[in-house]
Amino acid sequence: MHVDDLIMVSVDDHVVEPPDLFEGRLAKKHADRAPKLVRKDDGTDVWSFLGAELPNIGLNAVAGRPREEYAMDPQSFDDMRLGAYDIDARIKEMDANGLLGSMCFPSFPQFTGQLFARTAEQDAELALALVQAYNDWHIDGWCGKYPGRFIPLAIPPLWDPQLIAAEVRRVAEKGCHAMTFSENVSYLGHPSIHSDHWEPFFAAAQEVGTTLCCHIGSSSRIVLTANDAPMDVLITLSPMNIVQAAGDIVWSPATKKFPKLKFALSEGGIGWVPYFRERVDSTYQKHRFWTGQDLGDRTPSQVFDEQVVLCFIEDPTGLKNLDDMNLDMVCWECDYPHADSTWPLSPETFLKEVEPANLDDATINKISHENAIRIFDYDPFSVIPREDCTVAALRKQAEGWDVSVKSRGIRASATGAADLARFSGAGDD
Repeated sequence: MHVDDLIMVSVDDHVVEPPDLFEGRLAKKHADRAPKLVRKDDGTDVWSFLGAELPNIGLNAVAGRPREEYAMDPQSFDDMRLGAYDIDARIKEMDANGLLGSMCFPSFPQFTGQLFARTAEQDAELALALVQAYNDWHIDGWCGKYPGRFIPLAIPPLWDPQLIAAEVRRVAEKGCHAMTFSENVSYLGHPSIHSDHWEPFFAAAQEVGTTLCCHIGSSSRIVLTANDAPMDVLITLSPMNIVQAAGDIVWSPATKKFPKLKFALSEGGIGWVPYFRERVDSTYQKHRFWTGQDLGDRTPSQVFDEQVVLCFIEDPTGLKNLDDMNLDMVCWECDYPHADSTWPLSPETFLKEVEPANLDDATINKISHENAIRIFDYDPFSVIPREDCTVAALRKQAEGWDVSVKSRGIRASATGAADLARFSGAGDD
């Protein structure tokens, strides 16, 4: 496989929502109360909503900046590459990176719409209107402007499983078969997935083939080992921490009652998977008699293989051990414009990791795009000729587009775990 011949589809990127997100998408009685972008005296941009200020955090959009400038400081739109929030520029950024398709997670509403779930405690009607307006903007305004280039991803009205089920069906009719969910929803003050609380949601998702995307950090909890731990501890542990969600999913009654339901462990990596599969099977073999666990005719690793989508950005160890996981459930991620992104050299980075793993072309095609296309009901080739979807063809369309690293003048600072907790609102949700 030559880099120019690759077809790349990312199942984890991010959008910094533009200022006009809600314009024309809300009834008049709700429009005046919608989040609005405000520029503060210090030059930073924040979303103002119901008396609170929600900043754009630095690490949400550092693509194209020197690594020495990465920081957690709140920032303005002027500090970001235009592609972070402008759809036309995003397509150019994707073309320049040789990226055909992208799934974009939300920013200021938080990964699974926690902001609007908190709003529902005061005004459930407003909260639902905001969720639906957000999803309509994302599906029609962001993804819809460039057919074939995006996998739409909806957020749920998290406070009511019946409302989530209705929204799953509503957005599925608009072509959206992915919805965000929490890696540990109990941390958000809701019943866990071990209860029957979420059954209407799970039933609807299974019915219409919607995958639930559980992004690291979607529990609004950070991996905090100690208040004085350096940021390096948190960054190191965050992806591996998704193993807790994997354990919940495998042993949840939801996987038994809804055997076709799929959960994606977004940005969770894959290097830990072989040991996890061994451990759950060993646990079942040795302990199911006294724990009362009964998975019927499946082993825990089979439940995991059939119902958990694995996602990685860079993971050479995982790629060398693909034989110890379900190859048909492994997808690649770009993570633009976050700090771990491989943009604008994603194809080269991907192939550099693939080569030592000795993967054949069929395997490369599966993890680079075919699995994502199947799992998320995404059909780019019905819109764009396949020969125009390769890295070489896309980059040709972006000739002259500047991808050089440039300082944006953002205030850089060294921060610790306590600062991240302040920005993320960890523990407040």
